[in-house]
Amino acid sequence: MEEKKFQPFVPADKVVPEFTVFSVILGAILAVVFGGANAYLGLRVGMTVSASIPAAVISMGVIRKILKRDSILENNMVQTIGSAGESLAAGAIFTMPALFMWAKEGVCDMPSMVEIGVIALVGGLLGVLMMIPLRSALIVKEHGNLGYPEGQACAEVLMAGESGGAKSTTVFAGLGIAAGYKFIADGLKLFPSEVDWSIPAYKGSGIGMDVLPALAGVGYICGPRVSSYMFGGGVIAWFVLMPLITLFGSDLVIFPATKTVAELWATEGTWGIWGTFVRYIGAGALVAGGVISLIKSLPMIVSTFRDAFKDYGKVAGGTLRTEQDIPIKYVMLACLVLVVFMWLFPAIPVNLLGAVIILVFGFFFATVSSRMVGMIGSSNNPVSGMAIATLLIATLLLKATGSDGAKGMVGAIAIGSVICIIAAISGDTSQDLKTGFLLGATPRKQQYGEMIGVAVSAVAIGAILYLLNAAWGFGSEELGAPQAMMMKMVIEGVMGGNLPWALVLTGVFIAVTVEILGLPVLPVAIGIYLPIHLNAAIMCGGLVRHFIEKRKYASEKAKEGAVQSGILYTSGLIAGEGIVGIILAILAIIPAGVDAAGKALNVGNRIDISGMLSLGNIGGLVFFAVLLASIFYVANKGSKDAK
Repeated sequence: MEEKKFQPFVPADKVVPEFTVFSVILGAILAVVFGGANAYLGLRVGMTVSASIPAAVISMGVIRKILKRDSILENNMVQTIGSAGESLAAGAIFTMPALFMWAKEGVCDMPSMVEIGVIALVGGLLGVLMMIPLRSALIVKEHGNLGYPEGQACAEVLMAGESGGAKSTTVFAGLGIAAGYKFIADGLKLFPSEVDWSIPAYKGSGIGMDVLPALAGVGYICGPRVSSYMFGGGVIAWFVLMPLITLFGSDLVIFPATKTVAELWATEGTWGIWGTFVRYIGAGALVAGGVISLIKSLPMIVSTFRDAFKDYGKVAGGTLRTEQDIPIKYVMLACLVLVVFMWLFPAIPVNLLGAVIILVFGFFFATVSSRMVGMIGSSNNPVSGMAIATLLIATLLLKATGSDGAKGMVGAIAIGSVICIIAAISGDTSQDLKTGFLLGATPRKQQYGEMIGVAVSAVAIGAILYLLNAAWGFGSEELGAPQAMMMKMVIEGVMGGNLPWALVLTGVFIAVTVEILGLPVLPVAIGIYLPIHLNAAIMCGGLVRHFIEKRKYASEKAKEGAVQSGILYTSGLIAGEGIVGIILAILAIIPAGVDAAGKALNVGNRIDISGMLSLGNIGGLVFFAVLLASIFYVANKGSKDAK
C-alpha cells in the first residue's frame, strides 16, 4: 500500500496533544517499571516480552479515566516511552551480567553503575538513531508486507479508546494476582516455586516445573507453536542427551567435568549433568541458530539497505506532520559523536576498533532486527543470536590485534552489550513507529520520546542489576542469567582456546538438523539451553492459549476478545512477578541481625514461613493449576464482553 493512499486515524492536518508533560512523566515511570520487570524475567528465563500493549492500556486507564484527558496520540507517546525500558533491559541483561560473574571470579573489577548506565545509554541512543533512516523504507513503503504485529495490536488497543478503562483493569488484575502469588511462593515460601523430580528408572533424566506466573504469561503470549518448539528442545536435552551421556559416559571423565559422569550423577543429579554438559550443547545450538537466521536474512538485508539509501535525501523532507523525522544530517552527526565518545570515554572499555565494529554491526543488526520484528514480533526477536554472532567476530578480531586476556574479554562483552541493546531498541522503535504510522503520530516526536525512555531506563538499569546481583548473584539458581552465561562461555572459550568443542559442535549439528526439518531453530535451541522446568511452565501457558483459540465462539469478534483479554492479563502477570521479584531482592539485602550460629540474616529470612508450614511440590502444582485456570476465566470473560 502506498503512503499517499493510507489515511491514519488522526489526519495529518489535525494537531492534537502528543508530546506533553503528562505523557513524558507517565511514560518514564512505566519505562522503569517494565524495564525492571523484564530484567528480572530475562535473568530468570532467558527471554523477555514486549511491553507496548500493557503500557498503552495503562496509559489509557490513567490519562483517559483518571486525568480525564482525551488524546490518542498522548496515549501513544506514553507507550512509546514506556516500552523503551523493556527493550533496553532485554539488551542489557543478555550480556552485562557476565561482567559481574567475571568480577566474582577475580578476572576483572566490578563494573560501576556509571559504566553500565553509559553503555546502555549509548546502545539505546544508537538503536533509535539507526532506525530513523529506515523508517520510510520499512514502516511506510512496506506497510502492506511487514505487519509489525505488536505495533498493529497496540494501535488497535489505542483506537478502541472507549474500552480503555476495562482493559487496563485486566492488566492491573493480572499484576495484583501475580504479585500476591510471587510473594507467597518466593517470599513466604509456602510452596516451592520450582518442583523437581529425577527418574531413577531412566538414569540421567528428570522432569519438573517452575510454577511461576511470568512463565505462564510468556507461554500464553508466545503461543502454543513457539512454546512447543521450546518444550521440544527441553525434551531433547533432558530425555535424550542427558540419559545418553549418563549411559555411555558413566565411567569416563568428560571435559569440562573433573569427575566421572557416574560420580557427577551421584553427587549433583540431573543438574550436574545439565550444567556441565548440556549447557554447552545448547550454546552451540544457539550460535548456529543465530548464524542460520542471519544467512537466511541476507537477501532481505540487502533489499532494505538499497531501499533506505535510495530515499536517503528525502527521509526527513516531508512537509506533512506525519512525515517529519529527525533530519538525517543530525542523525549521522549524533552517531559519529557517540562512536567517538565510546572510544574516548574511559568507563566504556572499547578501543577504536571496537567502536568501528559497533558502528558497522550496529546498523547491520538494526536493519535485521527491524525486519524480523516486522514479521514475527518483538517478543520473538532473536537478539541474543545477533549478539552471539557479533561476540564471535569481535572476540576473534580483538584477539588477533593483541587485545586478549581479561582486557579483551571485557572489551568483547562491552561491544556485545552495545550491539545487543541496539538490536533490541531498534526493534522496539520499529513497532512504536508502526503504531504511530497507523494512528497519525508525528515521527519526530516519537523518536524524541524513544530517546527519553532510553535515557531514563539507562539510569535505572545499573541500579537494578546491582540490586539483583547483591540479592542472589548472577548464575545462581534464582537468577541463572542463561543468555549472559552463554556469552561468557563463548568469549572465554575463544580467548582461552578451551571450549569443549565436541559438545558445542553437537549443538551446532542438532540446530542444522532442525533447520533441515524446516523447524524454527532458535526456539528449539533455547529449549535445549534452558532447564526443562522453565520450558514446561511456558508450555502450560501455550496450551491455555491453544485451548482458548480452538474453542467455538459466537463470532470472530468474541474470539479476538478472548485472546486479547488473555494477553492483557498475562502481561500483567509478567509485570507483577517482576515487580515483586525486585522487592524481594531489596528485602534480601536489608540486614536483620544474625541467627544462633552467628550467620547474617536479612529481612527476607524473617518472612520465610517454610519452617512452620510448607505445602511441598503438590501444593505448588495446585497453585499453578489455579493460576492457569484464572487465565482461562479472564479470556472467557473477555469473549463475552466483546459480543
